[in-house]
Amino acid sequence: MPTQQALRSLKVGQKAVVRSVKASGELGRRIRDMGLVPGVTVEVVGRAPLKDPVALRILDFTLTLRNNEADWITVEIKD
Repeated sequence: MPTQQALRSLKVGQKAVVRSVKASGELGRRIRDMGLVPGVTVEVVGRAPLKDPVALRILDFTLTLRNNEADWITVEIKD
């Protein structure tokens, strides 16, 4: 059974499927507006030298999230 974990914990090169966004209010809306909704596939393409922020490839674009934002997103690693 696949395990679910926070998006923050993924390593560079890993792909995962978003399972839930636990943030509510303005932060939750902003995360969803960026395209991070359940069912979408994301790939970690890079991290800043101090590990924050994280660069994600989603659909046809790259976006960056701070780790405290990535903590609100639960993902399931793709094989």
